[in-house]
Amino acid sequence: MIFNVGSINADHIYRVAQLPRAGETVAVQGYAQALGGKGANQSIAAARAGAKVAHIGAVGADGDWMVAELAEAGVDVRHVRRDCGVSGHAVVAVEQSGENAILVHGGANRALRLKDVDAALAEAGLGDWLLMQNETNLQAEAARLAEAKGLRVAYSAAPFDAAALRAVLPHVTLLMLNAGEAAQMERDMGVVQVPMFCVTRGAGGVSWIEADLGKTVTIPAPEVVAVDTTGAGDTFAGYLVAGLAAGVAPERALRQALGAAAISVTRPGASGAIPMAAEVAAFLAQE
Repeated sequence: MIFNVGSINADHIYRVAQLPRAGETVAVQGYAQALGGKGANQSIAAARAGAKVAHIGAVGADGDWMVAELAEAGVDVRHVRRDCGVSGHAVVAVEQSGENAILVHGGANRALRLKDVDAALAEAGLGDWLLMQNETNLQAEAARLAEAKGLRVAYSAAPFDAAALRAVLPHVTLLMLNAGEAAQMERDMGVVQVPMFCVTRGAGGVSWIEADLGKTVTIPAPEVVAVDTTGAGDTFAGYLVAGLAAGVAPERALRQALGAAAISVTRPGASGAIPMAAEVAAFLAQE
């Protein structure tokens, strides 16, 4: 079982010829609204990978449609608190190459209560996983509770914040960063020690370090033509944790996660682009 303390956002997606530079106004070529947020994306990815997932989060009175979409994707939403001010939202600009720039307003995602997290984790068992990102409050508190209950803790430290990472790090089983975040961590904190550590490198694949092995394993990403990279990292994270929670060997779980992320970038959007496990299996069988 995976318990995800995570954000739930309304993504406002604007398609542009190129991302605006400072002081520049760019005409929008297309607009869409969709469910997003690193937490929601990762919950949906884990659920589509086949895991049982309970989402712990909060939305405002405007967020019923987002909770409904999570539930429709197979996520347990009993621990999503309602009517917490304004829901979180993001402004996502996507250029023709698929690259993006994102502004995030935390809203209700920053109004989580420790008693709600504690109540949700009361249902957890030894060996379950807690999944977290950096778009809510209570990461350190939730990680401490989870570790005390015998859960393994996966932390997607994005958006990167060194102080938040320092607070969570003593409780982390798996730390997930992209290449830029890993470089920033090294500048701000030096080398960190965790049982499992992975760095995603986009089209360059992923680097995996397991403390017990004492070496770095690099796995290349499948080659695809990217349409939209929004949510690719979340797709990878959700699939990876789902695989590890199911007892899949790390290298196989990493390949499944890379396959899922590769499929997702060939489709527009974030949560809607996340593939089902059968699609990933078929895709990897052709590689």
